[in-house]
Amino acid sequence: MKRKLLFAFWAIFLFAINALAQTKVSGVVSDDKNLPLPYVNVYFLGTNEGVITDENGKFYLESKNTYTDLQISFVGFATKEFHLDNPVSYNLKIKLAEGNELKEVVLYSGKMPKKGNPAIDILRKIWERRRKNGLHMFKQYEYDKYEKVEFDLNNIDSAMTKSKLFKGMEFIFEKVDTSNITGKSYLPIFINEQLSQVYGDNTTKKKKEKVSANKNSGFSNNQQIIAFVKDLYADYDIYNNYLKFFDKDFVSPLSRTGINVYNYVLADSSFVDKKWCYNIVFYPRRKGELTFKGNFWVNDTTYAIKKIAMSASKSANINWVKDIYIEQEFDVLNDSVFLLKRDHMMSDFALRKKEESKGVYGKRTTLYRDYVFDRKKPDDFYAADVNFNDETILNKSDEFWDENRFESLNKDEKGVYKMLDTLKTVPRFKHMYDLVATLGSGYYQMGNFDYGPIFSTFGFNDVEGIRLRTGGRTYFGQNDPWRIEGYTAYGFKDNQFKYGISGKWMINKRKRIILQAGNRRDIEQIGVSLTATNDVLGRSFASSSLFSSGNNNRLTSINFTTFSAEIEPVKNLVLRTSLNYRTLKSADRDAFSLDYWKDVNDHSKGTEGFVNQYEFGFFIDYTPKRRTVGYGVERSDVDYNYSHLFLNFNQGVKGILNSDFEYQKLQFYYRQPVLVGGFGRLFTTFEAGKIFGTVPLSLMGVIPGNQSWFSIENTYNLLDYYEFVADEYVSLHLEHNFNGRLFSRIPGLRDLNLREIIGIKGVYGTVSDKNIALNASNLTYRAPEDVYWEYHAGVGNIFKVFRIDFAWRGSYLSIPDANKFAVKGSFGFYF
Repeated sequence: MKRKLLFAFWAIFLFAINALAQTKVSGVVSDDKNLPLPYVNVYFLGTNEGVITDENGKFYLESKNTYTDLQISFVGFATKEFHLDNPVSYNLKIKLAEGNELKEVVLYSGKMPKKGNPAIDILRKIWERRRKNGLHMFKQYEYDKYEKVEFDLNNIDSAMTKSKLFKGMEFIFEKVDTSNITGKSYLPIFINEQLSQVYGDNTTKKKKEKVSANKNSGFSNNQQIIAFVKDLYADYDIYNNYLKFFDKDFVSPLSRTGINVYNYVLADSSFVDKKWCYNIVFYPRRKGELTFKGNFWVNDTTYAIKKIAMSASKSANINWVKDIYIEQEFDVLNDSVFLLKRDHMMSDFALRKKEESKGVYGKRTTLYRDYVFDRKKPDDFYAADVNFNDETILNKSDEFWDENRFESLNKDEKGVYKMLDTLKTVPRFKHMYDLVATLGSGYYQMGNFDYGPIFSTFGFNDVEGIRLRTGGRTYFGQNDPWRIEGYTAYGFKDNQFKYGISGKWMINKRKRIILQAGNRRDIEQIGVSLTATNDVLGRSFASSSLFSSGNNNRLTSINFTTFSAEIEPVKNLVLRTSLNYRTLKSADRDAFSLDYWKDVNDHSKGTEGFVNQYEFGFFIDYTPKRRTVGYGVERSDVDYNYSHLFLNFNQGVKGILNSDFEYQKLQFYYRQPVLVGGFGRLFTTFEAGKIFGTVPLSLMGVIPGNQSWFSIENTYNLLDYYEFVADEYVSLHLEHNFNGRLFSRIPGLRDLNLREIIGIKGVYGTVSDKNIALNASNLTYRAPEDVYWEYHAGVGNIFKVFRIDFAWRGSYLSIPDANKFAVKGSFGFYF
């Protein structure tokens, strides 16, 4: 009886497996000497469903269909068919024998030749046609788009499920599943769905995406996480020369420069959806470069990509990412038009790249359909919305989503929404979430009040001694139309309280018309900027002496009041006008003087060390291609790889509110990041300015020095504070980050994933005779009339978080006590 029951059980079990119609296999492919074979094609026999093995010969393959045989092929080896005894077969060991019958094919475990390679010939035809295929064949295009982004904890094991960290949250592990790409267990923790319509015009090179619905769970109110997700999954075109992922520019396998970094092999040819296609395998020529390995199917007549699958090289110089996997499928329209149908990208984030290390999967699946062509839109249709936020987009019903999403959610995805709603009620999870949010934003949320920034709580300098600061801001949500923030600080050496308070109110959301007012009384190091500080609550890193060399006693006591109004008439163009009043005096007159002569023609009238100054100003700020998150009075940048231009004019008016000086200040600033042909990024910063009128040192342009042990942007590493001043100047900074491109070609260094940086900075400036005559401080005015310049070389990505720079002075070497060499460091978390 028991045997019958057991037989019945197995019969039901096997029937259930067949009913699910699912096949899962994993294993290792090796040669006769048991050496693993990388980049081997592993397919279900008679299908186009397959993968290629990784650098260690490992593979994982899954299908919703039931298959009984695999086909394993590798150029230089005999193709092998492998029978599957079970629909779920893990840890298979498959050996390939070298193929004697292959006469004209070269074994490609190493570098492939560029000449006489049929894969390269096909690649050249892809280059010729890449701007004549797909959407490029039409003047205008439209299509519907559905995007699903999901984050999952991975490598779930019994140790994790029993960890005290998850005490009280054990129910979440009921949602654990297995990845259809890696075969590893995972637990969904975040999901976001979005429906949109995309419009484009190839004649004007304009494109617009209109979001019609959005639904998310998890950390939807955290602005930093939203910015991270947007940067993580930026749009890309597989035909472009470079593909941007995680702020890194990977060389596309379809790039015109691809033959310099990839090996290509024509591996197969077959019908794919009734279209004859070639299969080309590609893999990196060298380790350590930002490249992929994979294969693509390309049509034999249009040379359009039908299907591509690729994963980042394990040795790619990228941090915190263990795996990147990309799949794209194209549909055929009218027998010759190949249109993107499905785009899937999966990333495995982990602290280490070891196979067993735990981390988070980030997955984006995008589906495209309902293409329409050559329907022209008015030119103003493509104008970007400055700040449009439709709340109804976020409030669509479950019924709406069931009817309109392009594909149904699986049971795990459906369960994420419910699971996270439950999870938010668990105190332990709330504490963990609060900790992560605090570290990310620098603020600790208490109801509708954010305490912080917590990293500014403690400070020290030669004037204030130990300094403690406390403050916060109102916070009702990321789209707050108004915000009030403030702080108070106390110095235990000067025994003085300082404070700052500021308020912002967005009175027009469409054009982002914002009014701002504030007042600050504090001590500041103003010798680190060419422009006077107009930030009510900001404080320069140089104002603290915790990590600096030399004396930091040339500080200024500031009482600053401002009122401003700004508008963003078009996307990323901000116009601002302001009224400012400030008083300035030395924070320690014994060490540092800001004195000026009351009468330059009659010194018997003495000096004055206190400045009252009223001014009004106008500011133009333009940041093309800047991406932000949030629609409130404050927004967060998605990334910083955009151009930045601003023009600033300030008019000092004598007499109003006892103001002391009449002058005009004009400044131009331009910063441009440039991708240099796969050799990293060049950052160029240009500044120019002039002061018309006679002003004392406290209103002068100070060439920004850097006495800290750390690198500070837009400062000169070998200048002390106030070493150079100018009332007209031109400054140029050039810095190039090779992102490890050079080190990757040096044996012994390539495995360290270090990144090389070089740079040069220079400034020219003058001081008028009238301003020199006005000066009565204990500083001698020196302007860089012979051009001051310095250069530096650095190594980044040390232990993934540290960068060290070595800087040398190139001019003014004979100045007494001149800094001729310095070592600077910086910390940061970068991909």
